[in-house]
Amino acid sequence: MDISRTEQRILHLLAQGGRIEITRDERKKIEKLQLYTREGWVFSGLDLITFRKLKQKKAIKSSSGKPYRITERGLVLVRAEQDNR
Repeated sequence: MDISRTEQRILHLLAQGGRIEITRDERKKIEKLQLYTREGWVFSGLDLITFRKLKQKKAIKSSSGKPYRITERGLVLVRAEQDNR
């Protein structure tokens, strides 16, 4: 399965130890998404559409109310890059 460049970049950040934290409003709708790198920086390239695509492809998962992390399926989808040795 082929994934877009944006999805690829997000999966690389997650594979290196990043996490996606979501904030919900009072109606349980997603209000804000934030992707944190392993260093604690916020990556601004994540939007709701990309988040839903990754979730639909089972590349990311949250368990027990914790932040979203990359799954084994997501690791398979990630292609090797020069800076990720």
